[in-house]
Amino acid sequence: MNLIQLFDLSLMGRSAKPALEFAGISYTFGELESRSNRMAQALAARGLTKGDRLGIYLPNCVEYVDLYLACLKLGVIALPINILYRERELTHILNDASPRLLVNQEDLPALSRAAETMPAERPNVFVSGDDPAAIIYTSGTTGVAKGAVLTHNNFAANAMNIIIAWQLSSEDRLLLSLPLFHAHGLGNGLHSWLIAGYQTRLLERFESSRAEAEFLDYKPTVFFGVPTMYVRLMSCDPAISQTVRLFVCGSAPLPAQLLMDFRERFGSTILERYGMTETLMIASNPLVGERRAGTVGLPLPGISAKVVDGEVYIKGPNVFASYWGREEATRAAFTDGWFRSGDIGMLSDDGYLTLAGRKSDLIISSGFNIYPREIEEFLLEQPEISEVSVAAQSDPVKGEVPVAYLVLRTECDLKEIEQRCRAALASFKVPKAFVKVDALPRNALGKVQKHLLPKT
Repeated sequence: MNLIQLFDLSLMGRSAKPALEFAGISYTFGELESRSNRMAQALAARGLTKGDRLGIYLPNCVEYVDLYLACLKLGVIALPINILYRERELTHILNDASPRLLVNQEDLPALSRAAETMPAERPNVFVSGDDPAAIIYTSGTTGVAKGAVLTHNNFAANAMNIIIAWQLSSEDRLLLSLPLFHAHGLGNGLHSWLIAGYQTRLLERFESSRAEAEFLDYKPTVFFGVPTMYVRLMSCDPAISQTVRLFVCGSAPLPAQLLMDFRERFGSTILERYGMTETLMIASNPLVGERRAGTVGLPLPGISAKVVDGEVYIKGPNVFASYWGREEATRAAFTDGWFRSGDIGMLSDDGYLTLAGRKSDLIISSGFNIYPREIEEFLLEQPEISEVSVAAQSDPVKGEVPVAYLVLRTECDLKEIEQRCRAALASFKVPKAFVKVDALPRNALGKVQKHLLPKT
């Protein structure tokens, strides 16, 4: 069974029910079905067929939903791209995945007009559960972005797990501000919504200045967020939680103190869970039972987790099929059928999983993954810089932020270096600080010892 056949529980089975609110306009499930059918016809008219890739470089909007559903109906592989990425990052992904078409904000109006003229009939294309649904790019420990190929079955297993574990139903109301280009917003938000059939208000992005008003106006029962969002919500009126039965947090570690502070202010214990782009959801604290601070809970149904030499290994129907076009990287990611997560963790005697960090130098800032080598390589392209090391610094709002330590070849204006980074890199990758040092601390083998870098 493919995703669309699961979504038909809502697209057809609840066709008259309100499904989505975006920018003050409401849509029923039936309207989403018709819109996405027309979009699929428009994409087919542009030559897209099963197996082609469609790049989606858009912020959250109803057309994003149309495009994604159209891909699934055609057997086209969706290629969500982080809207914060700039030319350097876009070029790599487009060269790697070779999409037949890229839809951005400039091209969308013409495509939408074309779709409006198309018949609202669903394309007749056979798509199996083993077919790829999306390629979502993540970064490996070397800093080279790799596309994780996620099948219909991967996404379906994930959605069914969280629907059952979190008791999501057609009576719920989701406030969704997570980006749909991210596995969290797409795999958890969009998929569970379309299967369970609840109503969703989609926001273009999370805005702390508007968060309180959105909660009080929409009165959600469920909210999915990242730790940074919960830090921002701490300044809101406690009344925002009156209708919310479930606050879920993931994509970055939730500080235990934040969980306790949030519970004290709002009377609700955040449910922390654990997932990755390559695996979607792995573990979750229970809906009914102990939500243990500092842990990511228990492996979800059908998913096995073990710790080997300190590293968390995963096996289950949620685990991705491969890295796009990278057979060697795919083989290296598995040992005897177990996916090597790269996360350091431990399992308690009663099965709760606690994470202690990454084997690599991964920095997680506001839920976004940042690999230092990518930033280091760009900085080393600057003629004034001889050596560089990028390391994480704790941040009370974002969790972590990158800091760049520079050994200069010639004197330069660090503000100018920052501006070059802003022009070439996504905003969340730009170092928070640039620190000049005489030399980088290295061990006998020449490896930089990041723990010896000066604190800022």
